[in-house]
Amino acid sequence: MLYLFGLALATGLAVAIAAFGGSLGQGRVASAALEAAARQPEAGGRLFTFLILGLALIESLTIYALFVSIILSKKLPETDAVLQVLSKMSGQ
Repeated sequence: MLYLFGLALATGLAVAIAAFGGSLGQGRVASAALEAAARQPEAGGRLFTFLILGLALIESLTIYALFVSIILSKKLPETDAVLQVLSKMSGQ
């Protein structure tokens, strides 16, 4: 039963933690790109390319976490099966 609790917790928190980390990373990337563009405005085009590439890679990690969360949620048993096990445990 502890296994199912850990699986359900991991399913629920996987995307939340990945989104939090991804948003922090995206904020730092955008901040660094804007700071670099302010120092050298003529390099704005190249910076924009690297900015978009970095943001896409960060976002892809969040999407991977979403896929892992979906896969983990498919491993959880149905609610009726869990309730039956819990009722048998409480009846003993």
